[in-house]
Amino acid sequence: MMEKMIFGRYIPGTSILHRLDPRSKLLFVFGFICIVFLANNTYTYGLLLLFVAFIILLSKLNIKFLINGLKPVLYLVIFTFFLQLFFNKEGEVIYSLSFIDIHEEGLRQGIFISMRFVLLVFVTSLLTLTTTPITLTDGLESIMKPLNKVKFPVHELALMMSISLRFIPTLMDETDKIMKAQMARGVEFTSGPIKERIKAIVPLLIPLFVSSFKRAEELATAMEARGYRGGEGRTKYRLLMWEPRDTAVAGALILLAVLLIIFRS
Repeated sequence: MMEKMIFGRYIPGTSILHRLDPRSKLLFVFGFICIVFLANNTYTYGLLLLFVAFIILLSKLNIKFLINGLKPVLYLVIFTFFLQLFFNKEGEVIYSLSFIDIHEEGLRQGIFISMRFVLLVFVTSLLTLTTTPITLTDGLESIMKPLNKVKFPVHELALMMSISLRFIPTLMDETDKIMKAQMARGVEFTSGPIKERIKAIVPLLIPLFVSSFKRAEELATAMEARGYRGGEGRTKYRLLMWEPRDTAVAGALILLAVLLIIFRS
């Protein structure tokens, strides 16, 4: 499971995406999440697809690894597609059954919304795959630094998000170990009636929660033993440097937004 997990995982590398300032990557992801909704036709979604493919090429990551990492959200993508396919009643009927009609706009929106979801997963995954949790925390804290003036706990929030991302692969690995241990004892997770499958989840959740709380307590003890007292008065070992390539990333995002506005009509 760890080999296929991409959420919260960092892959060391020397690509241009790895060398970007974490602030520029965070701003790019936030901006991409906003402008992706500008796409509304074949041309705009094709443009987004080419743009994300170019980013993946720059990251120098294995495309098969990224596609395998999409499997945990594949069921959600399929559910979104069929939700639009069966319940969107706009446009001409292209296929009719005795109990349901499939409309042209339903098929179109199902493809577009599913593609939008996949593109967002790829872009947000590239953020964590090319950025260490420490630099991601520093970048997030730097972006939200103005909120310190209103007594907002910026450092604590950034640290909490970083720890959450860091422990996603760990918890997935722990889940995989517990599932294999339960299956060795005869528990079936993939066969039998739905009621029995739900009951089989209970022996999985209880040890997972116990392990998570124990891990959180150990982390808190380790932080206290090292003198952690929050972000006040702390200095940075690695300073963030905004370089011309980071400005180019912002320019590319603005250019993409302009092109989407032009082609959406």
